[in-house]
Amino acid sequence: MGTELTRRTVDTSLPLWSAAALESAPDVVAQIHADYVAAGATVLTANTFRTNTRALAKAGIAQRARDLTFKAVALARRAAAAAGGGVRVAGSLAPVEDCYMPELAPAVEALDIEHGELARNLADAGVDLMLIETMNSVREAVAAARAAASTGKPLWVSFTLGADGALLSGETLTSAVAAVRPFRPEAVLVNCVPVAQIAAALSDLRMAADGLIYGAYGNVGHIDDTVGWTLTDAVTPEQYAAAAQGWRAQGAGIIGGCCGTHPGHIRALVKGMQIVDSQSGEWMASDSPPSTLHSLL
Repeated sequence: MGTELTRRTVDTSLPLWSAAALESAPDVVAQIHADYVAAGATVLTANTFRTNTRALAKAGIAQRARDLTFKAVALARRAAAAAGGGVRVAGSLAPVEDCYMPELAPAVEALDIEHGELARNLADAGVDLMLIETMNSVREAVAAARAAASTGKPLWVSFTLGADGALLSGETLTSAVAAVRPFRPEAVLVNCVPVAQIAAALSDLRMAADGLIYGAYGNVGHIDDTVGWTLTDAVTPEQYAAAAQGWRAQGAGIIGGCCGTHPGHIRALVKGMQIVDSQSGEWMASDSPPSTLHSLL
């Protein structure tokens, strides 16, 4: 969602990033959701990556957290409803500070309060599931999972990794999955990881998941200190879909797109999976196609 807003010339400057569009361009947000549904996505991530109180406080509108969260979920729900069924809406809970700087995260007490507030807002707004994503440390992943689990909504937890395959905090993916397992996630994933790194990450995740659904949604491009996320075409939709067939072969039951991907990538994913499964004659993950995730990132 964030990089697609930028692609469509919507201002996504900090501190609000994607959340700014809820006020400045809600029709564009709604259209992006609709375009992902048309491409075949079965999960839409509501534009709540930055509707937490901490992010909004930096723009002087902390009091709008609940209102903007409800607005984001309503826009995604509209697109899901228009599909006539089969599309779920996930509420995004992201790190409360910079996704790439785990050292900025506040103390556990503050994390519990802030993730708890967003989780309640998401549940009250009517999301179908909680998507804890881009988690860069075990400490924050646990706080977010604890908050999300308290709502009674289904829970997915996704981690972002460095080039060494560890969380950006230096902790292992295995330890991260073990830490959130007590909160009974339906699925564990990796996201905002370059396409070339996902196969190795899935190998680790498969061992750690031990009975849980697992999956991935990778990024296309990279952060540039001067212009933000670059919208590179280095990985085309067709190349992305080809790589994803390998992820499927590794057992991934949830596959989607993160920063830099667009509806074309989802469309290619869906087409590629249909071809593969028409040849094999079977679906993985409980006799259903893999959930195709449109992430807001």
